[in-house]
Amino acid sequence: MTRKLTPQLSEGAELVVASHNPGKVREINDLIKPFGFAAISVGELGLPEPVEDGDTFGANAEIKALAAATASGKPALADDSGLCVSALDDAPGIYSARWAGDAKDFTIAMDKVETALKDTVIRGEVNDAAHFMCALCLAWPDGHTETFEGRVDGRLTFPPRGDQGFGYDPIFIADGESITFGEMDPDKKHGMSHRARAFAKLVKAVFEA
Repeated sequence: MTRKLTPQLSEGAELVVASHNPGKVREINDLIKPFGFAAISVGELGLPEPVEDGDTFGANAEIKALAAATASGKPALADDSGLCVSALDDAPGIYSARWAGDAKDFTIAMDKVETALKDTVIRGEVNDAAHFMCALCLAWPDGHTETFEGRVDGRLTFPPRGDQGFGYDPIFIADGESITFGEMDPDKKHGMSHRARAFAKLVKAVFEA
């Protein structure tokens, strides 16, 4: 395959996954594995989490990718993603991880979403529509970045179901499906998720001639 962006990203290169979230690291690793990259996480390198003060998924992904690339001296791939609930004006959105608290307990986060939705029902607004958004940013130590976004639409369900995914997966059912991402076989989810759709754009831009 030919690379369009930089010779630094050659097959067999070590690519830093700029996340401390084990679920994200595992999923991104699964996506990049077929392209021959040796993935290492920022956690394994002992790198701290940067302050994510961007106002979009793309901005936060870029912050994380650049921080990892600069500190490691290697190309870095960062993900910023979240659940956007229509009835909550697309909250939690970029604050999806923060809804899980300092302990990053997404059981707490999912409870918050359910409680907030019940409040909208009391006001007569019945809407369980939601979507997942993902921005993937690939950064190099010289400061060059490329960002790609993916989205998958669906609806919410309660109580949470399944333990195959992570984050909000147990309450999200993608359009056309009857099971949650938490119940779905990982290989199937990798083929249709917001992260997979963003990654498909990255592949087309970076790996295809």
